[in-house]
Amino acid sequence: MTTITALATPPGVSGIAVVRLSGDNAIEIADNCFKSKSKLSELPSHSVAYGKFYDTQQLIDNVLITIFRKPNSYTGEDVIEISCHGGYLVAGEIISTLLKHGARPAEPGEFTKRAFLNGKIDLTQVEAVADIIHSSSVKGVHTSARQLAGEFTTRLKELRNRLVEIAGLLELELDFADEDIELLDRNLIKTRIENTQKYCKELAESYKSAEILRSGFFVGIAGYPNAGKSKLFNTLLQRNRAIVSEIPGTTRDYLEENIMLGGIIIRLIDTAGIRDSKDVIEIEGIKMVESILKQSNMILVLNDISISENHSDKLYHEIKEKYPHSNIQLIQNKIDLIEIQERKPTSIYISAKMGDGIEELKSVIEQTAKLNTERLQDVLVNQRQANLLTQASIDLENAINSLQSGLSNEVIAIDIRNSAQKLGEITGESWSEEVLNTVFGKFCIGK
Repeated sequence: MTTITALATPPGVSGIAVVRLSGDNAIEIADNCFKSKSKLSELPSHSVAYGKFYDTQQLIDNVLITIFRKPNSYTGEDVIEISCHGGYLVAGEIISTLLKHGARPAEPGEFTKRAFLNGKIDLTQVEAVADIIHSSSVKGVHTSARQLAGEFTTRLKELRNRLVEIAGLLELELDFADEDIELLDRNLIKTRIENTQKYCKELAESYKSAEILRSGFFVGIAGYPNAGKSKLFNTLLQRNRAIVSEIPGTTRDYLEENIMLGGIIIRLIDTAGIRDSKDVIEIEGIKMVESILKQSNMILVLNDISISENHSDKLYHEIKEKYPHSNIQLIQNKIDLIEIQERKPTSIYISAKMGDGIEELKSVIEQTAKLNTERLQDVLVNQRQANLLTQASIDLENAINSLQSGLSNEVIAIDIRNSAQKLGEITGESWSEEVLNTVFGKFCIGK
């Protein structure tokens, strides 16, 4: 295979940067640019050499080079990793030099793609790599690490082998149909198929929980103008991020920032105040509120209690009806301006300005985020996997119905084998170029 190269660490000022090189000529290309006591071609795998990296006669940097000989490398090919000083220029100069000597720029995720094609990892492990990099929760990182180690793969292969075995026995029984010999216990077969179908269905349904651990828990802050949304946004962030003003309509667009609660990234979104307006810019901002709230896992409807405790009831019920899949929480703000006679259990009472009730609100957000991840089956299922698991579940449901209806073994076996094929597509036992392009297109260049 051609030799590819890319920066494996984020660009920018740092202590070190790592440039990765993989392919048939990786060691030869690196040797042409590197001067040390020994040539890289003479060194064993998994060894480190210190020396100077040159572009012809021009010294670029003092570097450490680590050698991984095939097949014992990440990609399954000869791999060179060059550790140089961090910064915007040094790594770029090293990559430019490697390109001059015969390497080509790596495509997004190409190192991991080669690892997959060379049998080093399967497709669920490939996707676990991406999840480890992009996970927005501690639990998400830990779960992805177990997937990368192959736990999910092992489980899927066991299920797939069980289904293939059942289908094979059903088909074998057909050979003895004339002799009226029954090789299978129908009740046992039904139980095994039902257990597998239940597992596939539960895994598919855990997708939304997995997305929270992968991408974060989205919390939209909504309300009428001057309800104190931006002030609450700043208070939760513990810094002044949004402009706070008594003038209605200050927030024209939306602001998004992250905080960490209970090991989960909470994505706070401050939206424009909802009201009738003739201001073109403000109207566009209000239109964006709908798309923001649609993707929110939780919506905080902020009410200015100094006007009336029921002032935002209409808006609260409208939002609750429009976004039934979100958790909607009514927040009574500005309690520092009035004396409260009785607190309703359905509301949270705060003063975004003075900080009263903020810890209680943060606790409610944290608990709601954790409740939304309860369906997680110790696997971070992504959309591709969820779709295949749903299809596998439907195939198995058809097989169960066929079994109960007394249909022929051949019909039952077809649905079981279709389900087994879907599980194989999850791990990458069967794949298409389109699937690979979709999976690896989401990777960064150096991974």
